[in-house]
Amino acid sequence: MPFFEGNPMMVPGCHSFVTVRDLQACERKADNVSRSHPCGAREWYSGASFQNNEEEDLKRGIALALGGLVFLAGCGNQGEKAVDVSVKPKWQGAPYHIAFDAPPAKPNPAGVTIPAVKYTANPEMMEKRATLVVRFDASGIKKSGPIMNQMIMAPVDISGVEGALPADYMDEASKGLGKFLGAYCVKGKIKITVALARSSLSSQAGDTEVDAKRLSDWLPIELVFKNPHPTC
Repeated sequence: MPFFEGNPMMVPGCHSFVTVRDLQACERKADNVSRSHPCGAREWYSGASFQNNEEEDLKRGIALALGGLVFLAGCGNQGEKAVDVSVKPKWQGAPYHIAFDAPPAKPNPAGVTIPAVKYTANPEMMEKRATLVVRFDASGIKKSGPIMNQMIMAPVDISGVEGALPADYMDEASKGLGKFLGAYCVKGKIKITVALARSSLSSQAGDTEVDAKRLSDWLPIELVFKNPHPTC
């Protein structure tokens, strides 16, 4: 318990419990005892030794009490130190978080079906329009010359903190991807990734522009392509 002016503390040689005022009174008492019983009186006064011990005990008690005040003050300062707790931000990562919905019951006639894309937006960084970027893995394509493995959709309206891209928009994305895959004679499983980007993204944007205007992280998925018009 902190020892202040009104808080009691036991000190030998004085009252059972004393305050700072009592300690000061005891100190004055010790001085009076010392003056009334000088050291030279020990030769003839039979109680001199007892009185001297009482005086020393009193002074030791006062010293211990004052030392306790310093110790308790130090403990109090330690307890008042603020605890540094790092607070995580409410939103982490890209402005939009996206996820695939369940695959539609009816597959797209284009031979490949991209599931609906759901989104959750940072309330402080919401957009009114966005575009869908679709990329597919072209590592297994055997064709000479450059390969275009990226498709950038037209911008679409998005609203609210949570939602999903329109069904007809995703239907057009599946048809466009099917044309790409059919042109490159892709068969079977194909890995694709999708991302949301700002509506200002150009239709022929390269990697640098896409990364600069992306609103979400890339979301991967593996699909099966069945070419409805095989010519390969």
